[in-house]
Amino acid sequence: MEKGRLIEFKLKGEPHLAVADRPEGKKNWILIDQRGQSHTIHPRQIIYEVPQGSYEASAIESFVAEAEHYIDPDNLEVAWELLTELEEPATPESLAQLLFSDTSGPLCYAAHRLLSDDKLYFKQKGDHYEPRPALQIEELKLKNERETARQAEWDGFLARAKSILAGDESVAWEKSDRPRIEVLERYALLGDESSQKAAAQEILVALGRDKYADAAFATLVGLGLWDEHENLELRRRQIPTQFPDEVQTAVEQVLTDLPDLDESSRVDLTHLKVYTIDDESTQEIDDGLSYETLPGGRGKLWIHIADPTRWLIPGDILDAEARKRCTTVYLPTGVIPMFPFELAAGPMSLVQGQKCCALSFGVALAEDGGVEEYSIQPSWVKPTYRLTYEDADEMIELGVPAEGELLAIADLAKQRHIWRKAQGAISIQLPESSIKVDGDAIAIEMLESSLSREMVAEMMILTSEVAARYGEENNVPLPYRSQPQPELPSEEELMQLEAGWVRDSAIRRCMTRSEMGIVPSRHATLGLDRYSQVTSPIRRYTDLMGHFQIKAHLRGDEVLPFPEATLTETIMSVSNAAYEATMVERQTKKYWAIEYLKRHEEANRGQLWEVVMVRWLREHEKLGLIIFEDLGLEFAMRFDRHLALGERINVRVSFADPRQDMIRFKEVLLTESEEQEEEEEEEKKEESQAVVENSEENIAGNEEE
Repeated sequence: MEKGRLIEFKLKGEPHLAVADRPEGKKNWILIDQRGQSHTIHPRQIIYEVPQGSYEASAIESFVAEAEHYIDPDNLEVAWELLTELEEPATPESLAQLLFSDTSGPLCYAAHRLLSDDKLYFKQKGDHYEPRPALQIEELKLKNERETARQAEWDGFLARAKSILAGDESVAWEKSDRPRIEVLERYALLGDESSQKAAAQEILVALGRDKYADAAFATLVGLGLWDEHENLELRRRQIPTQFPDEVQTAVEQVLTDLPDLDESSRVDLTHLKVYTIDDESTQEIDDGLSYETLPGGRGKLWIHIADPTRWLIPGDILDAEARKRCTTVYLPTGVIPMFPFELAAGPMSLVQGQKCCALSFGVALAEDGGVEEYSIQPSWVKPTYRLTYEDADEMIELGVPAEGELLAIADLAKQRHIWRKAQGAISIQLPESSIKVDGDAIAIEMLESSLSREMVAEMMILTSEVAARYGEENNVPLPYRSQPQPELPSEEELMQLEAGWVRDSAIRRCMTRSEMGIVPSRHATLGLDRYSQVTSPIRRYTDLMGHFQIKAHLRGDEVLPFPEATLTETIMSVSNAAYEATMVERQTKKYWAIEYLKRHEEANRGQLWEVVMVRWLREHEKLGLIIFEDLGLEFAMRFDRHLALGERINVRVSFADPRQDMIRFKEVLLTESEEQEEEEEEEKKEESQAVVENSEENIAGNEEE
């Protein structure tokens, strides 16, 4: 190196021009750039040395300007073709001579820049550049085109996302945006466990957002892709919410083309009065009840179960979709059905006033409530009444003479309950509540125990016992549900606990999880030696399997739809999926319960709720389980003092975040005057309610007159 030479060297990884000024030590040199700044460099940092001339730092700017005039990448293709023919490598000097017929400093530097910046036609080997093979150049061109397209997609995605976040509603997503949106979704769902965390964070940073999972969630909400209350649990467990197009097509086909395999054996029971009893919002009506008086005055129960297998073939697309879903999922925000509603709430259901296919269970009870005789057969029924539980309760309580059949069913249900208690059935009456979300409104309703609910429950248990007995007696493999006998507290210990929620909570704590298999086994809670659920075939796939098996055996089919090995395998997979769905239901209900309490706290600062402490979770940590008396909701609470089981206290919400699944409560101690005010307020409410009820009775009386 000589003083005055123009040198290109690396400065912070980028090429930089400066003039050699003087040596520094044995190997280093001090260079001066066009700004007059000095740089000490090692020979390893040198990229290129302009081969001739002596320069001043002040001339660098004009030198670069002259060189850039000749820097045209299009020239490289011409040079590549010539040098490929000659089979010669290129140097900056030879390229300058080839392209410009001149090897002056600026032109050599221009040639150097062309070669060093090129990533397509030439590959550097030491101090020269070799032409690449034509095939390799084509591959590189394709790669560059793909990279250019990817960059354009990336830039387009960011532009669209930023516009939407800024409030532009006219922007439409493109198909190429979907993979990046899914990256954000996975990060919002899985957080640090997401395999694409880095890619998601790159997107968030490019959008000017924090790079945390909650920022990904907020971004998706801001983009209008997710709702503020998006059900993450539903997404995490990948439960499908829509039916594929091919399933919808299959629905249309079966309604027009599928023959009824049981048409010749269906018994006509349309003469029976059939009661269907359910919640008002229920659309899938899968059971109905009848009572028939036989010659001699003897009574016979009929439990009619919807027959969805009439519209299915084992293994067809509708059956496969139902098996994948395994259950209808009930959420506060709505229902995710196992079958499309066109089928589930239409021909599969027991619709009032319509002739419907059913699988009917006829049962005659012994005097003690046990099953004396039974029959199972495909049938035609015509539901007479579509009742809500409230309607049925009123009929039963009033003892309506015209509905003697319903009263007889209610009496037999009581008899069955007494019989099951004698067989060791365990009764637990803990509060249940229904949470409904309609738009922005949240409503919580206590599900009170009632005569009709208990009656329907007993009839469904009876039906499942009969199905299990049929399977056992005829050696038909069925999905049997069992439950090991729990180790309950002693009678003395239970009697020391307050009757009701406290005692039932202590019993529930001891209960074991039910199991499923193909061998009939005892179900401890129900007090039955065999039990196979078949009463909700529109809503539970295991019930549907029971229908497939029983109906095939009734027809005399040589091969059942589910041989033992297949049935066992299917039960395992379906049970796991059903458990996932149950967890989604529980977590979603808890989310909206916390959101409900949070909103009440925000709207009414310091609102008090009366709760009952029913059980210690970890007594040494003062962590207990409380139940909201008016809402039927259960939560864990950490106390500041030791409470007695069954003690009623007033609490307020001190912190609530449904997205983080967190809620904390604080006990509020009332003074005597405050307690008196609260009692007076309750009395006023009761008086007001009594006035309303009296007014309604008067109106009803006037209408009757």
